[in-house]
Amino acid sequence: MVELSLRDDAAVAPPAPTARRLSFAAVVLLSMAGLLWLAATALSAGGFGAVDLALVLMFAVTLPWSVIGFWNAAVGLAIMRFSRDPVATVNPIAARVRGDEPITASTAILVCIRNEPPERVIRNLEPMMEGLADAGDRFHVYVLSDTGAGALADAEKNRFAALAAAWQGRLAVTYRRRSRNTGYKAGNILDFCTRWGAAHDHALVLDADSVITADCVKRLVRFMQAEPRLGILQSLVIGLPSTSAFARIFQFGMRLGMRSYTIGSAWWQGECGPYWGHNAIIRLKPFIAECQIPPLADGTHILSHDQIEAVLMRRAGYEVRVLPEEGDSFEDNPPTLIEFIRRDLRWCQGNMQYWPFLAMPGLKPVSRYQLAFAMLMFLGSPAWMGLLVLGTLAAAAAGSPGDFIRADAGFALFTVILVMWFAPKIATIIDVVTRPALRRAFGGATRFIVSVATETAFFLLLSPIMWFGHTVFLARLLLGRRIGWTAQARDEHTVPWRRAVQRLWPQTALGLACLAILAATAPAAIPYALFIAGGLALSIPLAVITAAPATGRALWRLGIGRLPEETAPPPELHALQLPALAARG
Repeated sequence: MVELSLRDDAAVAPPAPTARRLSFAAVVLLSMAGLLWLAATALSAGGFGAVDLALVLMFAVTLPWSVIGFWNAAVGLAIMRFSRDPVATVNPIAARVRGDEPITASTAILVCIRNEPPERVIRNLEPMMEGLADAGDRFHVYVLSDTGAGALADAEKNRFAALAAAWQGRLAVTYRRRSRNTGYKAGNILDFCTRWGAAHDHALVLDADSVITADCVKRLVRFMQAEPRLGILQSLVIGLPSTSAFARIFQFGMRLGMRSYTIGSAWWQGECGPYWGHNAIIRLKPFIAECQIPPLADGTHILSHDQIEAVLMRRAGYEVRVLPEEGDSFEDNPPTLIEFIRRDLRWCQGNMQYWPFLAMPGLKPVSRYQLAFAMLMFLGSPAWMGLLVLGTLAAAAAGSPGDFIRADAGFALFTVILVMWFAPKIATIIDVVTRPALRRAFGGATRFIVSVATETAFFLLLSPIMWFGHTVFLARLLLGRRIGWTAQARDEHTVPWRRAVQRLWPQTALGLACLAILAATAPAAIPYALFIAGGLALSIPLAVITAAPATGRALWRLGIGRLPEETAPPPELHALQLPALAARG
């Protein structure tokens, strides 16, 4: 396999889409300026003072996520509706890959696990392995374990030894367990690179909950073979069909928003695309040479390693791209609100570790933006909580709503922000309802619209709960609190009322307190405050109800949150015998 050096090939590399990036940045900045002007106008009813300035500044912190999401969705919708091949429009390599090219590269399939039931991991792997057996000499499965010592480690060793024996002669399987999980997942992969990396051209990185079809794996490899400048290719990961009410509604919403958002962002980010750390293929030679992450200044290791590796790959001259195709690359989503919060706070801590990398020499401007934007995803949360608390107190002290905010400008601002929040989902809704085949895949027009309404209410309740959690966690980070990398509870389970109260009473208390203050002083403001305070006040019943098996079964029977993979499952999903599919008969 001939490895092309990008430093020698720079002269023939295609030009960066500078015009797209400049035009996108211009509309984003103009939109933010217009919204800030509208916010200042709305708050000028009784004069513009220090409190009003504080509210505008906090509002400004929340804007990048909303505005960029809106314009990504607008671009994505235009491409989905008017491009003959949306994938090739944002990833030109797709136009050169037919799908029947011989697999000539050697690809290691890395399955990174930590304290996971081995039967579940094997269940997810074997359908893919069956599809790769015809090219088994080109693929090698490595199970990279960070499981601690004990009975689970012994069972893991025995089970994967049996898997390797069963597949001997068809597809190689290697199992390795580290005694110390230095560097978390990034350290796990580094250990693979040190031991075996030189033997392979590419590595497909999977998590314990990853499910990916053999066709998708081969397509990713063919992209890497077709374009030697391609360093990382990220597949579009979607949720597995689930009977958990929480996971079912959440991943339906992600399905609505992800494709338009990803296509829109890929249009202007181009070769500086995202890497989410799993269900993606990487070119090993530059990855080993350029993408190893040293410990931070305090000796700790970074949790959210993926985007750092992406910007390092781009700095080395290789492209990082996304393949925005749905239906072949999956993951499990947390089955309850409590588990979702736990996973999200780990991401929060990992993203906050990006600060030292913002000034790293040699990074592309888009790479610096990606790191900053990843942090803003969480730094906007304290601003939303500040808007709720300070806005509540300001409205209560104003005497009348007209003394606090202008009705015309305030309502216009509120409407625009709601549209921006939901823009990625609106884009996909438009695409689905105008395509009969897509409507049928989602269960028909009626089920789809009911699912959209259910997910909209769910999103409005969930968002402020997460904002509150981020705010408290960021404050604790400043005080030195840290969390480690623990195994997720992936199986469906109930959340007792007592546990929900223990975990979510602060959210509830703040939401009820703000609503009570407004009820006593400015009742007219309650409908607007509910968009933040309502989710906080209802966090406890939301956690319990969305974890209840009866709720999940009812949603499944009614077809609410149905995904196309439930309507027509690919063979790899059939083989998993998922309850959401098996129950359909």
